[in-house]
Amino acid sequence: DRAAVRDLVYATLRRRRSRAALGGGDSGRALILGALREAGVDPATIFDGAGHGPAPLTAEETAAGRPPTEAEALDLPDWISQRLQQDLGLDFTAVALALRERAPVWLRANLARATAAQAQSALARDGIETATDPRCETALCVTAGERRLQASAAWREGLVELQDLSPQIACAALELTPGTRVLDLCAGGGGKALALAARGAQVTAWDAAPARMRDLPRRAERAGARIALAEPSGPQGPYDLVVADVPCSGSGTWRRTPDAKWRLAPDDLAALEQTQAAILARAARHIRPGGRLAYMTCSLLRSENEAQVADFLAAHPDFRLETSRRMSPLTESDGFFLAVLGR
Repeated sequence: DRAAVRDLVYATLRRRRSRAALGGGDSGRALILGALREAGVDPATIFDGAGHGPAPLTAEETAAGRPPTEAEALDLPDWISQRLQQDLGLDFTAVALALRERAPVWLRANLARATAAQAQSALARDGIETATDPRCETALCVTAGERRLQASAAWREGLVELQDLSPQIACAALELTPGTRVLDLCAGGGGKALALAARGAQVTAWDAAPARMRDLPRRAERAGARIALAEPSGPQGPYDLVVADVPCSGSGTWRRTPDAKWRLAPDDLAALEQTQAAILARAARHIRPGGRLAYMTCSLLRSENEAQVADFLAAHPDFRLETSRRMSPLTESDGFFLAVLGR
């Protein structure tokens, strides 16, 4: 079963360091051995060589493995663990442990097509159960039937989109009126562009890598949204609101992309921070006087969040911080940061 294999791989990547300790190594075989020991399953019942089963354990494999150290049990590289501990303070351990767990699946009700209650009813007819959340009127958390989603009528008819709770809250927090001219400067797949268009904004999408937007026209058609794609050479302003959901470490989303925390290196983070500063400077050029810049990341690191905003404001005295907000993996959502800067 492909889904079961995927779930096993993702779970192992989330807990790669602790399972390597338990399994006595970092090979795929050792990691699975570590997962079985973590779950209290006798490895000999799986590693028996029967049928398609893995070969029996060697004496060395049986003897290998030990309980993880305190640092290993957090399942983070040491260097990033130190950074997060500095930035998160007392929440650090709880956040690190939360990143070891599977993330909930969130949907955004497309208000251009249906209310959240109507979307919820449509999903239920196809065997998909959801729960609303008081923090955001569009948010639906899938509690059963997740694998039926893309075959459901609600999905095909554009009543819902996959989107985590945190970016939904961030988009809902942005002040919009019908016709507000919005530039999504790092549009990617277009999740935030679609959310803002559903609220009546006049949205233009652009991305430094246009291929990332290849699915956006199809998604917009399904959602009943009108989104203009800016020329690859760059958007033409000015705009009332520029949304810059910048490339980042993704540390707030490591439950969903667990391989990323093992691939990220200090030099990678430094390069991302330079890119973030450059995007902020570019965004400023597209904002009319009286307009706003919404800076977003899915990072937990201050260097990508508050520090970037502070550096930008120091270099752009015509902007001011209106509001900023952190969202935590401890609240059943991804880690996320939003700062709204007024010009």
